[in-house]
Amino acid sequence: MARRERMSAVDTAWLRMDRPTNLMMIVGVMVFDHRVDFDRLRDTIEARLVARYRRFRQCAVQEVAGAFWQDDPDFSMDAHLRRRALPTGAGKKELQKLASELAVQPLNPGKPLWRFDLIEDYEGGSALVIRIHHSIADGIALVGVILSLADLTPDAPVQPHVTLEEDETEGDPMPAGLLETLAETLASALNAGTELGGKAFDLASDRDRMSTYGRHGLGLLTELAKLLAMPPDSPTSFKGKTSTVKHVAWCDPFPLAEVKALGKALGCSVNDVLLSAVAGAFRAYFEQKGETVRDVEVRAMIPVNLRTAKDEGTLGNRFGLGTLSLPLHEGNPFARLFMVRERMNELKSSYQPPLTLGILAAVGHAPKILQEQFLDILAAKASTVMTNVPGPKQSLYLAGSRLDQCMFWVPQSGDIGIGVSILSYNDSVQFSLITDHHFVPDPETITPLFAAEFDKMMLALLMLDWEQPFDPALVEQQLFGKQMPPPLIAAGPAPKPPRTRKPRVAADAKPVTKPAARKRSAGNPPAASEARIPKRFRNLAR
Repeated sequence: MARRERMSAVDTAWLRMDRPTNLMMIVGVMVFDHRVDFDRLRDTIEARLVARYRRFRQCAVQEVAGAFWQDDPDFSMDAHLRRRALPTGAGKKELQKLASELAVQPLNPGKPLWRFDLIEDYEGGSALVIRIHHSIADGIALVGVILSLADLTPDAPVQPHVTLEEDETEGDPMPAGLLETLAETLASALNAGTELGGKAFDLASDRDRMSTYGRHGLGLLTELAKLLAMPPDSPTSFKGKTSTVKHVAWCDPFPLAEVKALGKALGCSVNDVLLSAVAGAFRAYFEQKGETVRDVEVRAMIPVNLRTAKDEGTLGNRFGLGTLSLPLHEGNPFARLFMVRERMNELKSSYQPPLTLGILAAVGHAPKILQEQFLDILAAKASTVMTNVPGPKQSLYLAGSRLDQCMFWVPQSGDIGIGVSILSYNDSVQFSLITDHHFVPDPETITPLFAAEFDKMMLALLMLDWEQPFDPALVEQQLFGKQMPPPLIAAGPAPKPPRTRKPRVAADAKPVTKPAARKRSAGNPPAASEARIPKRFRNLAR
């Protein structure tokens, strides 16, 4: 008899979340410098993926009693690893088209929910398109699992990294009592029509009932009320009804060291810098399309890793979602960066991520209609999903071929049709994008704007006066005339500015007199945000 085990409530929620217009698949593309040997790749996947993780040999079975993982008695690698060919001379454009087509092709529900497609001849090397259903694991776990197939050297033997299969039995992330309360509260709020947050507020203020759940339970239910009462984000071309046509695109990677240096100089994290670059790229795209950016803020759903030390190396879904409002209305790149930093700091200290994880667990036990209602409400409050996953710092080899480039896209739920993925690998940063055809039919026009926005910040930073050693606080004072709120996380020591040679001056040259700095009148403080921006940066706001 085939072995079966009950699926966790969170994974069940992701399994039931599939829609024809938004399939719950994590899609990845790996590009290699040399042709990948198909047989060696097959042996590697069998040894390091299929033999290690039972989940990749199990089908997802849905019954009245719930969802289960059940061994596939007819498992065959032939159903999960296939060869594909692109037209002769095909390049990046054709590979993006293929990945876009595969992103909307459902996986076989009667087989384990994953598939690898190898393009053996791609620009002198090979490419691998990976599709794995979100019910198996979240993006953070799967990126680690896929990269664990690789080696540090091209001649490493094909053998499992782990010989014993891990116990993959999963539990729900919160106590049963709190999950029931969240489910009940959510159902009551949904039935309340326009008073979505009222029921949650009422329950959160019921001291007698909430005393059994402690401080965290009260915080979660209060956050639920805020989330349900949150209005939709700005109406832009990123909003609407999704279609069954998707497009993927990616840009060339750029150095991670430069991102780190910029972040340290400004007292911001690497994540702050990258998310700010995304906001700037979206703003530039709207301006190119003639769409207003005035008073526009686009919310992004940000996955937050909630794994503990004991969860490392395991499958399943252990992440929550937080909403981040991207300040597209702000034209100055530094002001936008500091806004992103402040909002990310608020998100880190909020209950939103554990709340959304708990809600997914709660609706995993609830009727599917309740789950769909909640997802529709949540999707209305955001326009995009953004992920940032740190990868290995060194080059990796899969089946003897060096991995040159790696991209991935996480699925969007409801009617969200924009997905941004950021992956660091081999000391580089890779931006990639997946869009719905109804919203952005040309994502390749957005991807170059990510690096352009970062270059804009770096160039503007280098224009500052570096005659004296600097720290982030002094940089902010130079930019805005006052110190911004300090980050919650220490940025570490700032890098030393590069030395510059003084230009040679001819003997007969006349000295240049530097004009005196204009003093600001104490009785006339700046009335607008632009007045706080030094003149040399004001053109960046337009």
